[in-house]
Amino acid sequence: MDQKKIDRINELARKSKNEGLSEAEKSEQTELRNEYRRAVTGNLAAQLENTYILTPDGKKRKVGRNR
Repeated sequence: MDQKKIDRINELARKSKNEGLSEAEKSEQTELRNEYRRAVTGNLAAQLENTYILTPDGKKRKVGRNR
């Protein structure tokens, strides 16, 4: 997600707090927030795929998704 979209999320949040949002702006805010959540969870999943736990006996265990 690019910085421009993150700035727009913050702008809509401030406007919502101060004066309220139109229905179109609420829809845009929901869409942008969902996109942001997907980006964050995707990045976290990718990071966990490259993470290993070193056990006390010296073995490496790969961290994976538990679904």
